[in-house]
Amino acid sequence: MAAILIGRAFKSARVVRARSFCTTSAARKPDSDGQSSEPSSSSSFTFDKESEKPILVKAPNARRNNDSDSVTMPTSFMTGSIVGKRFYKKVTTREADDGNGWTVMLDYRTLKTPSKRPLKLPSLALAKAIAAEWEYQLAEGIRPFTMPLMKLACTALERVPLTRPKIIEHLLRKLHQDLVFFRAPEDNDLTSDVHEVQVERIDPLLEWVESEFGIKPKVYSSIFGGKQDDKLVKAVEGLLNKTNDGELASIDALEASAHSVVIALGIYCGKLQIDDAIKLIRLEEDLQVDKWGLVEGGHDIDIADLKVQISAATVFLALSRQN
Repeated sequence: MAAILIGRAFKSARVVRARSFCTTSAARKPDSDGQSSEPSSSSSFTFDKESEKPILVKAPNARRNNDSDSVTMPTSFMTGSIVGKRFYKKVTTREADDGNGWTVMLDYRTLKTPSKRPLKLPSLALAKAIAAEWEYQLAEGIRPFTMPLMKLACTALERVPLTRPKIIEHLLRKLHQDLVFFRAPEDNDLTSDVHEVQVERIDPLLEWVESEFGIKPKVYSSIFGGKQDDKLVKAVEGLLNKTNDGELASIDALEASAHSVVIALGIYCGKLQIDDAIKLIRLEEDLQVDKWGLVEGGHDIDIADLKVQISAATVFLALSRQN
């Protein structure tokens, strides 16, 4: 289900053209118009299913006089467990009360994060995508694992502002162990074919890193990684410091799934598309599958999960930028 929702959201982001957001030699500039092109303060994005019998279920912790004008997600939402039955009938989007951003409405209630902060989103496109995730929840239970965009939004609003230095420090530490810097031995009969494919597919990305940051990255054959040039680390740190909370949340999520800061930055800068990134991440495992075969219930599930995680973070990044 999550993959379907992400596909729908990605279609709505098709107007976002590929452009570089990370050239280190020049500061980023805002769009020329500087304002949203949305003419209305309220979205007509609703989900009415007149053919279905309404399911009236009392909201968790709702006031008895039904005067609550907001609904807060429990902390367990971020862990992936089922958080309760569906308690709403209609999902809409509307402009935030202060005119700065967009919110999601569950019936008449404004959606809030687990820490009771308003879920204020930077674009209407992202608000609609998250509203779609809420609309497609079943009456039997709200399943956060089918709502990756909602989870990323909560991360960007709550976790990143409080832990930004630690997130950047973590990413810089992972840079030295980056997937794309590992190179299989060329002089070994068991790994020579892997080495050839790595040179063919990964070297263009390493060349992009050199052109983007001005430092040629090191490659190494140790499974424990190595140490990159301090100048490269500083250049990457400078780029990460320029990101906003939504962008940093996306980069962190991409790195966690890809085991590669470089691939995450490649997507952030528009160098890599979703399919390109997935092929690089799975390069060695796909070679093994081609040689020994695919294990059903294992490899196929891993592939599907990777596609959801990479697609969700990429779509979240694109829709956050769309005004």
